[in-house]
Amino acid sequence: MPSGHTPQDIAHARSTGPRPLAPMPFEVEAVFPELTGTAREVTLLYPRAGQPGPGDSSIGGPLLWPTDEPWPMCAEPDHYKPLSAPVGPEPVAMVPVVQLYARDVPGLEFPAGTDLLQILWCPLVHMDDQYAANPRLHWRSSALTAADAAAEQPPRPHTAEEDFLPRPCTVSPTPAVEYPNWDLPEGLGELLDERFEALKEERGYDYFEVATTRQSKVGGYPGWTQPPDWPDCAGCGTRMEHLLSVTATEPGMGRWLPLDDRDPRQDEAAVPSWQAEADPAALDAFGHDMCLGDLGGVYFFICRVCPNTPYTHRFDC
Repeated sequence: MPSGHTPQDIAHARSTGPRPLAPMPFEVEAVFPELTGTAREVTLLYPRAGQPGPGDSSIGGPLLWPTDEPWPMCAEPDHYKPLSAPVGPEPVAMVPVVQLYARDVPGLEFPAGTDLLQILWCPLVHMDDQYAANPRLHWRSSALTAADAAAEQPPRPHTAEEDFLPRPCTVSPTPAVEYPNWDLPEGLGELLDERFEALKEERGYDYFEVATTRQSKVGGYPGWTQPPDWPDCAGCGTRMEHLLSVTATEPGMGRWLPLDDRDPRQDEAAVPSWQAEADPAALDAFGHDMCLGDLGGVYFFICRVCPNTPYTHRFDC
């Protein structure tokens, strides 16, 4: 790391484009033909602590917000902060969680007339909502919003569960391809289990470590830490599409660690990508700093069939 630069400075400098990744170390469908057709395109976000502005894609950063739209507040009677006094009747201001511009995430299909995705949530635990934060999702036109954007700072919540407060992070949307983890077709995991073990013994890497991801991402497979819980649309009954995952884990080592985050003391020729470790000087900047239960995540789903692109979410920990 250059002298005088903090991990946050480096993260901001790296947020302008995709991160360099090592190639997949084996041809998944050649070794496991049963997985043919299960690959999915994914955009890995790689949040890094920084100073994004309202004109930037970010996690936990400021939102481009219209002047004539009140800041969303949560007044759900069941929300609470664990081990604290009751919240009381005063509404709690929601906090920015995700902002993505279409220009930064080419793989994300936006509804007609929009090019900006925003997600906020109430930073308290909701008993009737999987004991998770209560989110709200918006699709916008960035040009229309910027033409009359709010200049003042949004309200801050008067109380919050710290695990649901993301620190401001730049993102580096990086396209990749992944294969299913928990979403392996029914019965296929058990069928392939011995061959997965053989792959690790023979080649030194694990299928799940090099072919699947559990980090914050757009598209691909949800970053489940527990058995899948795919929602069906309440309007049309079809299975909803995974939009994005906000997860508690970011790779600090292994195949999905960007090459420019590797510890410079490691010999790249001698240390394979699935054993690479991160530069210790940069680790403090990794991730949005939310716990989300026990290394779990919040997974967002949409229906593109019904009008207004309805959405829902799931939480596991």
